[in-house]
Amino acid sequence: MIALHPNILSKNGKKEFAVLPFEEFEQLKEVADKYEDLIELRKAKVEEYHLPTKHISEVKKILHID
Repeated sequence: MIALHPNILSKNGKKEFAVLPFEEFEQLKEVADKYEDLIELRKAKVEEYHLPTKHISEVKKILHID
């Protein structure tokens, strides 16, 4: 889990912005990017579930790999 140390900025007594140290921002961005990749992977698995497959040994024969 990422430890966040935001500085909250208010406007008219209402919280408006959260300012993070740049390193924490980069960590959050990395987590968000990985999450997006995971969503795309899961989507692709669902979309391709019905496609035919070949066993690895069959692929090796086709490619003449020992």
